Amino acid sequence: MSQDKPSNQQNKLIHWADFAADRIIRQNGEKETYTLASGITPSGVVHFGNFRETITVDLVARALRNRGKNVRFIFSWDDYDTFRKIPANMPKQDLLKNYMFQPIVDTPDPYEKEESYAAHHEKNYESQLQKVGIAVEPIYQAKKYKSGDYNENIIKTLKNTNKIKEILNVHRSTPLPPDWLPVSLYCEKCNTDKMKLVQFNGEDSLNYECENCGFEGNEDLETSKRVKLPWRLDWPMRWVYENVDFEPGGKDHSSQGGSFSTGKELVKEIYGGKPPIYLQYDFVSIKGGSGKMSSSSGEVVTVNDVLEVYEPEILRYIFASYKTNIDFSVSFDLDVLKVYEDFDKAERLSFGVEQGNEKKAAMAKRVYELSQIIEPSDKCPIQPSFRHLCNIIQINDGDLNKAKKHYSEQIISDWDVRRLENRSKCAQNWLKNYAPEDFKFSVHNEPQKLELDQNQLQFFNTLTEDLKVNWAQYKTDKDLHEKLYEIMHSIEGLTPGDIFPKVYQAIIGKIKGPKLAGFLRTIGKERTINLLQR
Repeated sequence: MSQDKPSNQQNKLIHWADFAADRIIRQNGEKETYTLASGITPSGVVHFGNFRETITVDLVARALRNRGKNVRFIFSWDDYDTFRKIPANMPKQDLLKNYMFQPIVDTPDPYEKEESYAAHHEKNYESQLQKVGIAVEPIYQAKKYKSGDYNENIIKTLKNTNKIKEILNVHRSTPLPPDWLPVSLYCEKCNTDKMKLVQFNGEDSLNYECENCGFEGNEDLETSKRVKLPWRLDWPMRWVYENVDFEPGGKDHSSQGGSFSTGKELVKEIYGGKPPIYLQYDFVSIKGGSGKMSSSSGEVVTVNDVLEVYEPEILRYIFASYKTNIDFSVSFDLDVLKVYEDFDKAERLSFGVEQGNEKKAAMAKRVYELSQIIEPSDKCPIQPSFRHLCNIIQINDGDLNKAKKHYSEQIISDWDVRRLENRSKCAQNWLKNYAPEDFKFSVHNEPQKLELDQNQLQFFNTLTEDLKVNWAQYKTDKDLHEKLYEIMHSIEGLTPGDIFPKVYQAIIGKIKGPKLAGFLRTIGKERTINLLQR
């Protein structure tokens, strides 16, 4: 049966990312470069929930590249937003309080590692994206605003204040006040956005009075570095500025009257452009968590946290497996075992090692392709079962080097080495931090005292003597399994409930564990006999 490298399916519309790419090309026509966009405000630790938007864009970018298109994936860091809430998990809370209502980018890094609070969170997330094969072109919005790149659009926005209010008021229960202006402003003296009064002269300047410090100033809009557009206007303005072809959004932005809905109107009426192709995505959560993640709460799970348990390709696989409008949870419990099994099956289908329903197999192949972070292997790589690998690691007392020797005959390529090393680390982390107690065990080093009746003692002695002589004959788990039952049935009155719990007690001090025959074979002849002999 063929085990060749999965074929590229770039001409087939199978996956939702392929349909999105096809739609972008059809609606926007042939272009030299397609611009795809995403972004986050670095108000705190960038959590795993934010990752869905990022990987949604990446998957569509890959689908476009599969069709031979040039793609620009821009990632906007909204670091000129205001620092409004200190996350509970941040150190030096008293220091951070001094920078409330100032730009995030001007707030110091409480860890004293980066040039700012914003940079700390930006670099952390960018490094995590690299681990899962996502390359972005970062755009730091504070630099854009402070360099004056948007000043012309800011003046245009202010001159269209009345038209903007009309558009926004349609979706508001309470109309915007008469003196409302579509900008925020950082005070020249105290650098906060706590404005008591802001007035536009109708042309090119703002007069303001700061509520925080009382300073009265005048801002020249043609040279200003302190004026910023609010989100509902900043977003459509940038669609035009960056010529964005595609950008997804969460369901909180997607409802009627939400920021995308109003953005579609504003981009046409104010900025003279058109909205990008849009794809709504639903939220992702952690199974057993409190719901939607929030950076400000401080209780967050990051991409790095998830990569402690899931290989990078499997993390991508999870997201590529779901349509964007379906919410789902990522698990750290026993569901981890099934996720690994599902990924391995998709891999076998991709390489033709396993056959399946034609439609399901085609989807599995495409999801697998989108899951890769480097060029796939030419042959189906080693697939150590996550469950079995956990057993191997525990049998070897957590020593990964010893555990890897169990698979030495199966390793034939660098891909196999990489797979085994990554999966071993994930299995070790899962065992340490998440595995249920009844899944964990430690193999004894010395024989244990057991309370055995005469029949049970006879079973132990018979099995031990047999293993000393015939161990090499049990070449499969089935062979040894049948011998265990043969010995048990030869002793009148014995049942599996009389024997197996006692064997497990002798080996790991528990009354149950991994499937016994395979477990004993993995432990090895000398260690098994040492622990079983009475």
